[in-house]
Amino acid sequence: MKSLQTFDFQTFETVSVLKKLNAATRQLAELKGRAATIPNQAILINTLAIQEAKDSSEIENIITTHDELFQEDLTPASRLTPAAKEVLRYREALWLGFHAIQQDGLLTNRSILKMQALLEENDAGFRRVPGTELKNHQTGETVYTPPQDAHEIEDLMEDVQKFINDPVARDVDPLLRMALLHHRFESIHPFYDGNGRTGRILNVLYLVKEGLLDIPTLYLSRYILHTKQEYYRLLQELRSRDSWEDWFVYILTGVEQTASATIDTIGQIKHCLQDYKIRIRKEHRFYSQDLINNLFTHPYTKIEFVQQDLKVTRVTATKYLNELCETGFLHKHKIGRTNYYVNPPLASILSTPPRFS
Repeated sequence: MKSLQTFDFQTFETVSVLKKLNAATRQLAELKGRAATIPNQAILINTLAIQEAKDSSEIENIITTHDELFQEDLTPASRLTPAAKEVLRYREALWLGFHAIQQDGLLTNRSILKMQALLEENDAGFRRVPGTELKNHQTGETVYTPPQDAHEIEDLMEDVQKFINDPVARDVDPLLRMALLHHRFESIHPFYDGNGRTGRILNVLYLVKEGLLDIPTLYLSRYILHTKQEYYRLLQELRSRDSWEDWFVYILTGVEQTASATIDTIGQIKHCLQDYKIRIRKEHRFYSQDLINNLFTHPYTKIEFVQQDLKVTRVTATKYLNELCETGFLHKHKIGRTNYYVNPPLASILSTPPRFS
């Protein structure tokens, strides 16, 4: 593989690519601004990240329903299902990378290794044995073999790190660089497992690092899941025919449509949050902003969370939650010995799949 530093983007700045680039950039800028209108950013980071974690893991055939996932998010780790554990580790890995960028503005191989180790619960590092060959499911023919030599993988990942953090490369639009970076990472296939999920985390973290987003709110996993066959076909065509224009258009379309869908989701969350603020303040004397934040940081809450966030006793927290159930703001579900208090509108918003054209 050639160094990423030598890639000639100008060759692929065609009319179709530039048209999609403009549309994607506009939607991304609107998403960044819309996200900033939610005062408590933790609400978006938590709710959207758990949605992304589910969709990214589903691409890898780790299936878990939203309802199960929302419940498991409040469940002790010892009682989590294997699928829910996989999904929630994804969110933890995303947070790890986001905090690393906040600290020093860099996205390094050290952070990438830590994220993958968290995803897979091992510290195996970069591959030191041959990677899995990709085969045509119909013919059984090998269509792609990733780099096999350990030293080559390390050199290629060093090149990836330089490309990610090279200030000179900023003359090229970050969205085009993200598309190139994603293809290169997936082609190197640097880990024994978790390459797809790690690569999808890198997408959004790179946009945060480049300032196109303030917080990780754009997740391409749902778009990739919706267009899964096209995604894998274009990845392979790049390797066999160098068809970069089609790949750039595909990724930019994904950014445009995903940003538009996320803008709509944020709008629904904001509307629901404002409605709850007005009506809870009117109907309940114990209204507070801390309570609203608690009800919207997760689709489900429980007594312990309200105790912690509102600094009240267990008896008081229980009283608040039960009264909110009586007035229809929450629904109570008992699982084992634990009561979960569901925010129905928020759970519905996060469980409704976006529409892609």
